Amino acid sequence: MFDGSVFAKDRLMQGGLALAMAFLLILGLALPAQAQTFPEVIPLPNGFQPEGIAVGNGSTFYVGSLATGAIYSGDLRTGEGALLVPDQENRTAVGLAFDNSTGYLFVAGGPDGAAYVYDTRTGESLAEYPLADPASTLGTFVNDVVVTKGAAYFTDSFRPVLYRVPLAPNGSLPDPSEVEILDLTGDFDFVEGAFNSNGIDATPNGKTLIIVNSSTGTLYRVDPCTGEATEIPVSGGELTAGDGILLDGRTLYVVRNNFQEIAVVELDPRFRSGAVVDTITDADFQVPTTIAEFGNALYAVNARFGVEPGPDVEYSVARVLKP
Repeated sequence: MFDGSVFAKDRLMQGGLALAMAFLLILGLALPAQAQTFPEVIPLPNGFQPEGIAVGNGSTFYVGSLATGAIYSGDLRTGEGALLVPDQENRTAVGLAFDNSTGYLFVAGGPDGAAYVYDTRTGESLAEYPLADPASTLGTFVNDVVVTKGAAYFTDSFRPVLYRVPLAPNGSLPDPSEVEILDLTGDFDFVEGAFNSNGIDATPNGKTLIIVNSSTGTLYRVDPCTGEATEIPVSGGELTAGDGILLDGRTLYVVRNNFQEIAVVELDPRFRSGAVVDTITDADFQVPTTIAEFGNALYAVNARFGVEPGPDVEYSVARVLKP
């Protein structure tokens, strides 16, 4: 005997199954698309000559130009971007640091012997700090910067010093006369005529700075009040040609530019010793210089040192996963 209720239930079950399969199909199609929202290589403007990178609010990133001092801003999710700060007359942009509390971008000026501050909301130039005289015997190369709660610290690869720009709790920027010069003392080994202190980072509380000496491959922890440097012995690998660094907990990532790699250093809880536990390489590396992080990925600027600069030379940022 034909049972209409059974037939209706069967049709409902078939319809529900078809609906569920359609939903899974849509979900399956959406997941790969979502994964593709983080491009492995982000193109920068041709001829840009990048060096430094910083990640700001959300997935926004900033890259500076060695050639013109311009700042490029883009989205790590889409790879799209545009100039935030246009070409600057007589300015260079090397290392960058983003201040989360103010939205300001601090920029190391390389051979300018200066530091610059920009408002990332408008691109406006907020301050310029003359740090060293480029015409002096030693010369100057203000290379990298880190921002802590109380100050911005800049390295100079041609001088055994750190520059400290004090920052007020209300976000106001100091007068240039308030900039302090901290001599790097203690264990710091300065090699005259070579690239010395380069990448810099800080512990979350700002009480310890870490820098790398490019020429010797030596790591130091530095007292941010006195400039006293204490060597951090590192086993398991070399850190020569160390450029940008990034401290993530007790893991320190050190970019070794000409070696086309990022060394992964595990530090002890007091940052008194470390060991190279891994090395990150990637086919998309083209002389990486500095790195920033977003989620489980690192973003490395391809400076392409050794390639003759020109308006048609391509530059990019490469994305690699943390080990």
